[in-house]
Amino acid sequence: MPEGALSLALDQWRIVDSQSGPVNYYKLLQEGDRSFVRGSYRPPHKKAVLGVEVPERSRKRMRHLEWSWRAIKFPEKGDECVKQRGDSPAVLYVTWRRFLKWYSLKYVWSTTRPPGTICDRRRNAFVAQDTVVLESGGPPGVWKRESIDLKRAFRTHFADGDQKADVPPLMGLGVMSDGDQTKTESAGDFADFVLSP
Repeated sequence: MPEGALSLALDQWRIVDSQSGPVNYYKLLQEGDRSFVRGSYRPPHKKAVLGVEVPERSRKRMRHLEWSWRAIKFPEKGDECVKQRGDSPAVLYVTWRRFLKWYSLKYVWSTTRPPGTICDRRRNAFVAQDTVVLESGGPPGVWKRESIDLKRAFRTHFADGDQKADVPPLMGLGVMSDGDQTKTESAGDFADFVLSP
């Protein structure tokens, strides 16, 4: 790992009560040397989000995020850009906070939308969120490694691209597999989360 990097241990992730129904459908599994979390959604459950807080001492200094994920089962006709069909086998939330306002980027592995698609933009006094498609379709069960420049991503989406704009503290990450809108099964795996300056 890079100097000063922080590995986010999967056994420290917890259900985010404010964003989740009563059923925890996530499991910590092992495959060879890799530990990973599997989200296996089955209807009629409500969606559930598994999250982890970034330690306070690291919130301002972390710039890069890397993780691995894979789609296991795609929700039928899932489409993150259409109301009532916004389900994904794998989602990663990245969340910052400035005073009372929360900023989130929702990175998704989509069933139907091409990579690079940005949609479902939400803006109000307390919340700003964009959905960003990173991966789409493909054979299930294939791991992909992702890397995000967190400060650049925040500035691109929430500061009109001003690469000198102040970036608020990085508060936490969340993962989700969901099929509650399409009412179909959905599953994905998440592993190897590393934050670095």
